[in-house]
Amino acid sequence: MIAIIDYGMGNIHSVQKALQLFGAQTLVTNKDKEIASADKAVLPGVGAFDDAISELKNRKLVPAINKLIKEKKPFLGICLGMQLLFERSEEAKESGGLGILKGEVVKFEERPGFKVPHIGWNQLLKSSDKCPLLKNMPDGSFVYFCHSYYAQPQAKQAVAATCDYETNFAAIVWRENVYGVQFHPEKSQESGLKILKNFVDINRL
Repeated sequence: MIAIIDYGMGNIHSVQKALQLFGAQTLVTNKDKEIASADKAVLPGVGAFDDAISELKNRKLVPAINKLIKEKKPFLGICLGMQLLFERSEEAKESGGLGILKGEVVKFEERPGFKVPHIGWNQLLKSSDKCPLLKNMPDGSFVYFCHSYYAQPQAKQAVAATCDYETNFAAIVWRENVYGVQFHPEKSQESGLKILKNFVDINRL
């Protein structure tokens, strides 16, 4: 069972439908016990960092997320859900992140020729051939982005794929059973569906 964490800030049903295409049993839930007992979990996210952390804390979901990850179950953060995995964000005025991955989230600089937010299709540049999410994915695959902030992991080896927009930034991060994608795989057509299929196919570590 894959728990899709519902905290009021994500493309919940689009993600659910995409995962179900590959035979995954899914459960959209905001209940801590259901999240903690799932085989895998997905944390989607659209919106502001502070609001998202507040919702997760108010709904008492952070301990369940930490428990699932500690038990080495596959966990996927999408867009804002990926950013929340880090320690802090320039967007956050009050709150830190979940601190599951070391590093920070920063905003794109305003520069001529580059619009912020970064919206649209762009290419993935693979940093690792070992990341399970990238199985059978050709280098240069196009995926769909919509974001003003991007993660800077402290550990460079945590970056599985990058994207070039104003700067070379982390598009996919990976550490053991924890995965994050800055783009929206549920909106990325064939490439995004391959990535979600690869997540469905990951065995528990």
